[in-house]
Parts: sequence; structure tokens; C-alpha cells
Amino acid sequence: MEIWTDGGCKPNPGPGGWGALLCYRGHEKELSGGEAATTNNRMELTAAAAALEALNRPCRIVVHTDSEYVRNGVTRWSTGWVRRNWRNASGDPVANIDLWRRLLDAAKRHEVEWRWVRGHSGDVNNERVDRIATAARIVAAGG
Repeated sequence: MEIWTDGGCKPNPGPGGWGALLCYRGHEKELSGGEAATTNNRMELTAAAAALEALNRPCRIVVHTDSEYVRNGVTRWSTGWVRRNWRNASGDPVANIDLWRRLLDAAKRHEVEWRWVRGHSGDVNNERVDRIATAARIVAAGG
């Protein structure tokens, strides 16, 4: 299973949208959503969480994201956050804790490899989820 995710806002903060593409054995499923008032990081996290939550059974997955915030949070920072009772290295509460908990909970039943892809660099599926997220943002903004 391969998943591509993206999220964004314009302006940031402001109306936001997220998109995900799930690919498995020649089958594809697009997911999307938006919020009238949010941030880029919240939309990136929502895309990844919603994609993993959409799976009916435990899977081996490669998640492609252009968000270093998401990839680093899951693969590097979250262990320390949990150990410090959801405080960052400075001792402040972790931003977006609700979505980090949602994402980590959704990921724990799967075997996930997190791959960072440079945004707007020609990765066809990254460009596709960017368009999906942009369309969802426009709808969330009332347009």
C-alpha cells in the first residue's frame, strides 16, 4: 500500500484543505476535507491521520509526504513528546497535540514507512494530492 498526503492553507492561518491518495494493487481512492479556519500543519496532520484511519485492516504502508513537520514528528520527535508528557524540548505543550495523538493512534496498527518528497518537484502523485487539497481549501473558504 502506498499513500500520498498533502495539506495547506491560504493564507496561513486561514481556510485550509487536505488530500490523500491511497494506492493498492491497481486500485486508487482519493480522500479530502477542509476547514474554514486552520493552519498548514493541521491540514498536513489531518491528511495523514485520515488516510491511515481509512484502512480496514493492518497494512504495510509507505506514506509519502512533503511535510517535514509530519515526517519528523512521527519518526523523531514523538517519542520524546510522549516521554515528557506531551511537552516539547523547551518544556512547552506540543502544538496540535490532538492531531498528533490521532495520527500516532492511527499509525500504531500498521507498519508504516514515512518518506519525505520535495513538494512541487514533479512527483505525479504529490502534485495530485496538492490539487485535491487545494480544491478542498477552496470549498472550505466558501468558493
